[in-house]
Amino acid sequence: MAKIIQSRFPIDLTPSVAVGYGFPMNGPAVFLPTYTTRDQIKANLINYLLTNNTERVFNPNFGANLRSLLFEGIVDSTQDELLLSIQDNIGRFFPNVVIKEIKFNNEVDRNTTNFILTYQIENFGIEDMINIELQ
Repeated sequence: MAKIIQSRFPIDLTPSVAVGYGFPMNGPAVFLPTYTTRDQIKANLINYLLTNNTERVFNPNFGANLRSLLFEGIVDSTQDELLLSIQDNIGRFFPNVVIKEIKFNNEVDRNTTNFILTYQIENFGIEDMINIELQ
């Protein structure tokens, strides 16, 4: 009988070697190093979701461009557009990430929205969440 072994990225095998950098960028040497794939995927998602188009030099199409949707004001259709945009962007640029749930908390008076994205990294059984405020 075959036994399924939990998958693990090869770069996670050496705990003292950083995989990348995370957020916030205020660590002892400006960059906060990440040592696991879980932490790096979370940092990549935060970076992508908070970046607007044309903000990245030499890569103008990078970013989810979510803040542009808030320019119109927060209504139910804005929340629907944000939901579709987040699902589309993550599905296209992060194929190994499966969205479990997205919860919105809108503050219409401040024209801000806060969303909690719960996701799972496919084939690894790792579940995590991100809390992002857009204004």
